[in-house]
Amino acid sequence: MNVVNEASIALGNGRRTRGAGRHARALLLAVAMGFGQAALGEDPDIARAEQLVREGRYQEAYDLLAPFEAAGATDPAFGYLLGRAALGTNRPEKARALLEQSLKARPESISARLALGRAYYALGQYAEAKIEFETVFSFDNLPPDLESQVQIYAGTAEQYLDKGERLTWFGYAETGIGQYRVNSTRGTQAFGGDDRRDTFYNARVGGALDYFIADNYSLDASLDYRFRYYDNPDIRNDSDWRWRAAVTRALGENSIAFGTRGRVSYRGEGIHRTDYSLFATYRHRLDADNLVSFGAEVQRRHYPNGPLRERSRTTSTANAGWTRGFADGKASFSLRGWGGYNYATSRPDGDSAVYGATASLDYTFSERVGGFLFGWWEHDNFNTDRVHFHPDALDEGVILRRQDNLYEVGAGVVWEFVRNWTLRPEILYIRDQSNATAFNYSSTEVWLNVRYGF
Repeated sequence: MNVVNEASIALGNGRRTRGAGRHARALLLAVAMGFGQAALGEDPDIARAEQLVREGRYQEAYDLLAPFEAAGATDPAFGYLLGRAALGTNRPEKARALLEQSLKARPESISARLALGRAYYALGQYAEAKIEFETVFSFDNLPPDLESQVQIYAGTAEQYLDKGERLTWFGYAETGIGQYRVNSTRGTQAFGGDDRRDTFYNARVGGALDYFIADNYSLDASLDYRFRYYDNPDIRNDSDWRWRAAVTRALGENSIAFGTRGRVSYRGEGIHRTDYSLFATYRHRLDADNLVSFGAEVQRRHYPNGPLRERSRTTSTANAGWTRGFADGKASFSLRGWGGYNYATSRPDGDSAVYGATASLDYTFSERVGGFLFGWWEHDNFNTDRVHFHPDALDEGVILRRQDNLYEVGAGVVWEFVRNWTLRPEILYIRDQSNATAFNYSSTEVWLNVRYGF
C-alpha cells in the first residue's frame, strides 16, 4: 500500500469517527431535552402536598412544590399549599405573596384568607391581619389594643388551619386596682356629689367559641363578666354580664353577620338592667389596608323594677364604619357613626332622636408594647317640653326640651411582660352635658390591670 492510499484510508476513518461523535452528541442532547421536557411537563403532586401540609410537615411540602412555582403560579390550590408551606417554614413574606395570588383566583377560600391573616401577623402587619380575619369572623369583648385583638384572631385561625379543629375558642382573665373620681359639674354641685374619690378593685373573665360550618358559614358566641368592688360602703358594687351569638357568612372580600347580643347589669338597691338586641353587619374589604362596614340594630333596654323603670326604652339605629391600616400595619385608625331613634319609653322627656360617632387610634410601638386612644360622642334630642330644675333661673324652674351631649375619651398602654401576660394602665374621662341640670355629670377613672389570655 502506497503512502497516498494510507493517507486516504486514515482520512476516511477520521471522517467516520468525527461523524459518529456528532451523531452521539446529538442523540445525547435529544435524550436530555426529552427528559427535561418530561420533567417540566410533570404536574406537581398536589394530593401529596395537601397531605403533608395537613400533617404539619411543611418543609417536605415546600421541597415538593417549590420546583414548580413558576408553572403553578396561576393555580389557586397550588398557591395556597405552597403559601401554607412557606408560612410553616418561617417564610412569611413569601407566604403573603403566594396567598394573595391564590385569593385573586379564589377569593371565597376561608382557609387562604385565614392563612393570609396569619402571614400578615407574622410580618407584624397587624392592621392588615385584622382586616383579613374580620372578613371571615369577628368577636365582641376583645381588648381595645390592636395587637391583642390580632393575637386572638391568629390563635383561632391556627386552631382551624394547623389542628383541623372546626370548633375554636379563646379565653381571658384580668384583675386590677383603680380610682374613681366624680368631677364637679352643675349637676353634682346641685345635688352635693362633686369631687368624690373612691378606690375600687375590678375583675373580668370571659371567652368565646367559634364553629366553622360548611359553605363559608361560621357560628360564634361570647360571654364576658365584669365586677367592680368599692372600698366605700355607700357606693354600689358594679356587676355586669355581656353575651353575644351570631352567624357569619364569608363572601370573598365581604362578609355578613346576623345575631343577638345582650347585657345584664346590677344598678344597686336590688335593681338590674337588661339589654338585648338583634343586629346585622355587612363588611367589605376594599384592599389590604381598608375595611368598611354597615349595620343595623334594634335594642331593648329594660328596668324591671325600681325608680329607674321609666327609663326603659327601645332603640333602632343604623351605622357605618371605616378602618384604615397604616405605618406598615403597625397602626390602625377606625371611625364609626350611627343614627336612630329611642321610643317605647315612659321617660318624662319623651322619645329622642339619637346620633353619634366614635374614633379610635391603635399603635404598636414594639413587639411587646402598644397603645390606644379613643373618643366617643352621642347626641340625644328629646321631643317633649317639661319643667326642669335650673339653678340659674330666678324661680329655679324652666320649661325646656331636653338635649344631651355625652362624651367619653380613653387611652391606655399595653405591655406584654411574659407571653400571654400583659400589664395595662388605662384612663377614662366621662362627661355628660345637658340643658337639664340634673343630667350633667363627669367622672375620671384610672386603673392598672393584669390580663392573662389563653
